[in-house]
Amino acid sequence: MWGRRCAEIKVTRISALALLFLTSSVVAWTAEGPSKAVFAYGAINAYMTTTWVAREQGFFRKHSVEVEPVFIIASRAAQAMLAGEVHVGLIGPTHVTNAVAAGGDLVMFLGNQNNVRYIMVVNRNIKRHEDLKGKRIAIGASQAGLASLATHAALDHMGLSARRDNIALLLIGEEPLRLAALQAGNVQATLIAPELANTATSQGFSIVLDMAKLNIPFQASGMVTTRKLLRSDYLMLERIGRATADAIKFIVAPPNKKAVLQIMSKNLKLAKPDRLEASYNDLVEELPRSICPTVAGVSSVMRFLAELGLNPKAAEFKTDDVVDLTLCKRLGGDGL
Repeated sequence: MWGRRCAEIKVTRISALALLFLTSSVVAWTAEGPSKAVFAYGAINAYMTTTWVAREQGFFRKHSVEVEPVFIIASRAAQAMLAGEVHVGLIGPTHVTNAVAAGGDLVMFLGNQNNVRYIMVVNRNIKRHEDLKGKRIAIGASQAGLASLATHAALDHMGLSARRDNIALLLIGEEPLRLAALQAGNVQATLIAPELANTATSQGFSIVLDMAKLNIPFQASGMVTTRKLLRSDYLMLERIGRATADAIKFIVAPPNKKAVLQIMSKNLKLAKPDRLEASYNDLVEELPRSICPTVAGVSSVMRFLAELGLNPKAAEFKTDDVVDLTLCKRLGGDGL
């Protein structure tokens, strides 16, 4: 992942500034005046660039919406939305599915990271997919985390199953720790971002799968709100959607590269030009041209939650229980 790791940031509550902003925004919004929204994001990475660009390039202002971005760990962001303390959150479908399973009122209405850019790197003895049978793979710190579920999606694409093929998935943690476990020989494979994968291959490790290039269905994150708010203040959410669509167009336009790099550098705290350039290039390549979340990607996450016993109730749901494509299709998305 780009930027600072979530684990490096300790957040226990919404800042006083955000609470003050929230207090002023719970009044009824009208079509004549600007909408106001507290926007929670659960990870600091390059995919937040759409929101930073929308704010700093004036797209939120253009569409008459005031947005206050606040960093809150994803699980707490979901709770804050359910409590009415936050209007919109940039989180993954796992949290939405878990909330719905518990009777909560969350729904994903826009896409963001519509796939995962992980690469599976293996040691020198792994030549074929089948060689992973009976081996150890390093995953994230949680069985329900992005890296862990993405590992199951990668194995599934290769025709493998951790349970059936006796593949041990070891809870290791963040990407540098997973790479270190591979280098030490404690595991035979792991999923990491392209930047670290380049480091691994330079040391003699091999790549057996590139999830982004294979377009493996997996919805990593999207914009989430409550169905109640989607009904009561559709205008505010539409304004956020239109500003986000403008930001995506701005980011991918080559003449705007310098401005986007400056915004990314400031918000991601990336001082090294090569890392900043790589992050920008990956973002431009992978940002969704459709503003909708992918139905196939959300369905994939829900399936693994059920099959792995992480949330058995997920098997009872349809994608429509977790995603509402009405607004994103209105903005030109396809929702495939």
